[in-house]
Amino acid sequence: MSASVTVRVPAKVNVQLAVGAARPDGFHDLANVFLAVGLYDEVTVTPADEPRVTCEGPGADQVPLDRTNLAVRAAELLAARHGIAPDVHLHIAKDIPVAGGMAGGSADAAGALVACDALWGTGTSRAELIDICAELGSDVPFSLVGGAALGTGRGEKLEPLDVGGTFFWVFAVADGGLSTPAVYRE
Repeated sequence: MSASVTVRVPAKVNVQLAVGAARPDGFHDLANVFLAVGLYDEVTVTPADEPRVTCEGPGADQVPLDRTNLAVRAAELLAARHGIAPDVHLHIAKDIPVAGGMAGGSADAAGALVACDALWGTGTSRAELIDICAELGSDVPFSLVGGAALGTGRGEKLEPLDVGGTFFWVFAVADGGLSTPAVYRE
């Protein structure tokens, strides 16, 4: 087992988002064009005696350091699938704005899956990783796949898109961020 594994994970923007009515499961049907952008978090996993998470960077004080953190839940789900203990130190270096609508938590979860899979040598297939991502949240599968994609369903069903060209973005992020569930309630 290696000493540590670091994965760099991109933020995403919703180039287009169509929101349907609420479904019986509480989610909304979506048609969403996702695009990964050049703004990244880094997730580093290191073997530990017990699960733990630390975070640094802008907004780090707003990131949960317990089981409510998607990266922690990702490590736990992967470990459970392989019958191993999730004993890792997850360190998240944030550059993706917290609660900025750019899937920072989802990116960290996808990064934790990839990093833990490499650290533990579990050889989890891409399809299995995507299934775990879909259990975690609607944006997590795209955070694993990256690039550009059309997301349908809750956003977890992805079709890659060819969007040739170069895009330049300027992001204006509000202080305090926005809660995704609160935004969908509006």
